[in-house]
Amino acid sequence: MGTQKKPHSVRPMDAQAIADSFTHHLTYSLGKDEYSSTLYDRYSCLALTTRDRLIERWIQTQQTYYNVKAKRVYYLSLEFLMGRSLGNSLVNLGLYEEASHALKELGYRLEDLREREWDAGLGNGGLGRLAACFMDSMATLELPATGYGIRYDYGIFFQSIRNGYQVETPDNWLRFGNIWEFPRAEFTYIVNFYGKSEGYQDSTGILRKRWTDTEEIVAVAYDTPVPGYDNNTVNNLRLWSAKASREFDLNYFNDGDYIKAIAAKAVSENITKVLYPNDNMFEGKELRLKQEYFFVSATIQDIIRRFKKTHSDFDDFPSQVAIQLNDTHPAIAVAELMRQLVDIEMIDWDKAWNLTTATFGYTNHTVLPEALERWPVSLISRVLPRHMELIFEINHRFLQRVAELFPGDHEMARELSIIEEGSEKKVRMANLAIIGSHSVNGVAALHSDILKKKVFSGFYRLSPEKFNNKTNGITQRRWLRLCNPELSALIDRFIGPEWTTDLYQLKKLEPLADDPAFRAEWRSVKLQKKKALAEYIRSRNNIEVDPESIFDIQVKRIHEYKRQLLNVLHVITLYNRITDNPDVPCVSRTVIFAGKAAPGYYMAKLIIKLINSVAETVNSDPRTRDKLRVVFLRNYAVSNAEKIIPAADLSEQISTAGTEASGTGNMKFALNGALIIGTMDGANIEIREEVGAENFFLFGLDADEVSRLKSCGYDPQLYYNKNRELYRVINQIQQGFFSRDQSDLFRPIADSLLYGGDAYLLLADYDSYIAAQEKVSKIWKNTDEWTRMSILNTARMGKFSTDRTISDYAREIWNITSVHIGGSFKTR
Repeated sequence: MGTQKKPHSVRPMDAQAIADSFTHHLTYSLGKDEYSSTLYDRYSCLALTTRDRLIERWIQTQQTYYNVKAKRVYYLSLEFLMGRSLGNSLVNLGLYEEASHALKELGYRLEDLREREWDAGLGNGGLGRLAACFMDSMATLELPATGYGIRYDYGIFFQSIRNGYQVETPDNWLRFGNIWEFPRAEFTYIVNFYGKSEGYQDSTGILRKRWTDTEEIVAVAYDTPVPGYDNNTVNNLRLWSAKASREFDLNYFNDGDYIKAIAAKAVSENITKVLYPNDNMFEGKELRLKQEYFFVSATIQDIIRRFKKTHSDFDDFPSQVAIQLNDTHPAIAVAELMRQLVDIEMIDWDKAWNLTTATFGYTNHTVLPEALERWPVSLISRVLPRHMELIFEINHRFLQRVAELFPGDHEMARELSIIEEGSEKKVRMANLAIIGSHSVNGVAALHSDILKKKVFSGFYRLSPEKFNNKTNGITQRRWLRLCNPELSALIDRFIGPEWTTDLYQLKKLEPLADDPAFRAEWRSVKLQKKKALAEYIRSRNNIEVDPESIFDIQVKRIHEYKRQLLNVLHVITLYNRITDNPDVPCVSRTVIFAGKAAPGYYMAKLIIKLINSVAETVNSDPRTRDKLRVVFLRNYAVSNAEKIIPAADLSEQISTAGTEASGTGNMKFALNGALIIGTMDGANIEIREEVGAENFFLFGLDADEVSRLKSCGYDPQLYYNKNRELYRVINQIQQGFFSRDQSDLFRPIADSLLYGGDAYLLLADYDSYIAAQEKVSKIWKNTDEWTRMSILNTARMGKFSTDRTISDYAREIWNITSVHIGGSFKTR
């Protein structure tokens, strides 16, 4: 996996030592031998062997942070989509090749063992995967950081496809335990719910509040080590699990009600039972609110405990603590920190508020209004009564300031108020996060601009200094070195391995784009990855695909704004053209979809069924056999993304302009040499700027044009009636061409486009999209030109590393510096 010096270690790092450790764990940790062990047992032994070499660094890292009294950043996220840990840990420790050699000597293949690890799917998609990439970069940059989240018993659901429909089953990822985590029984905190807030006078006669008659839940910490690359830093990801405050309620036992006692315990522990799907439909769901507060309260208590170990004066709090809120889900942390400071630490309001705002930063991840959390006042008042009081007080004081700066501007006050008026009053969590933070950032230049001009324009007028942009990135350790070792080896051979920690080094590939020999090697690696994916598709879907065809790939969460449906319209257009003129030569194309729809999202699930029905029609038609194939890969996750992304020729990033905050799939594909067909949306804009407009297939309306078209009264039927191909495609969907047994099955999809307003402007962008796809086919025929563009896409991706993103956060928001982890480690 590339030339890399081994970080110092007490435990030897050579292949023989790894083999010895492996056999030791097989006998003494698992109680097995080579004859009785299963493949999962062997994975477990290698994981334990790797973990041993993390632990010593982990302990030294945490001790060093205490010794130097480092300022730390705490990253709060309701989701961490970590995927599998084994391969990433081996890469970052510099052990991948040694482990592979050790296993080979023992008669095993590292790749087989890696496949036995269950994905840690504690996230729905981009938000959780970004958090995981951030953790990797923070450790690689030697930044004192801890991630905090929830240890869900069940992660994102397992998706199977039956008769073309998505079927969800629980993701019991902890079925066999989790080798990478360490339960920390000593770090438990009481988290309170319900009850009431009551006033009292303290010993000095000051009127204060306390929260009483509460229901108690215990938060138990589970820690996972997160190693940096090529250094000794191992940071901590701490996830909270809910336990009943007592095993059983003895009152129920005294009444002879054993079943009720068990049920009460189970209800308490439901809080961390399951990850909510990302359907934006949890608003008002009490369990979701309790999840958010549960992990926030435990985290704030833990942060304060750690701070008080070395500091007695809360004046030092912002100089020692930075807390980043990953979207609105942890926004209740603003009220919780105020409660801890005012009610528990007895700090006066103004000082507590200054400490709070100096501590928090808020990252927004969406421009979709429905994704900005709003909780009923009645619900928060019942579940978190003291916090509702605090939110009212925060809002009252804030609106006083607004009135002073904008006298008589009642509309401004309504817009900025934390409390949304209406038939049911609601708490706008994004407003609470903005008001309670010193920094508010978007995650791509366009997204940040939309936040300032539209979504939070009033806040920007009030406090422009708070707003900034931090364009997202990805970690090249997982998304190139680990998932594409063949391409990594090729790059290493020509420019060296330094790109692994400095992605801008890939710029050195640019001159090689004009080298015929290098282009040939580049194509050879791509074909190798495509053959591997073709075999994966054959084994999973029983569909034969041609590795020499264009692999046209769209893999992401299924949502109308991401416009998988527009991709389907193009597939049907291609199908019609081929079947109308089967003797006309055309570029062979394999269109690959993957992604999950939220279980309650009817339209997204119907689109999955349409994709599979179109695939069945296309793949069974002999006229398209060598020209067009359509595949839907079930249960998209980090582990199969690592197989899919390196094999892509064309990456579909086709969301309606102005709807995608950033997107990071676009970066992963481009880093692996795929060309993008996309709109001027999210990070597409910045990627196009970096790779060059000539190396990007642009189509569609931009965000301003979208706004103008909608404001003028968009009529999708105008586009439908004037384009004969589009007219035919929509009618085929509407009239049952792809659903012969139920002719009206897909009518809701057609109706949403023709009569439901076509909210995401598929019909308006159709012409431009088809033209861009024709350009794709034309350039594909010129193998050297396509390869040259592919190389340049990879070479110019330096900006899009999370190392750059995190460096910007550290310098401009958190004000933290790296801490080098040395120590008394012995070399091998």
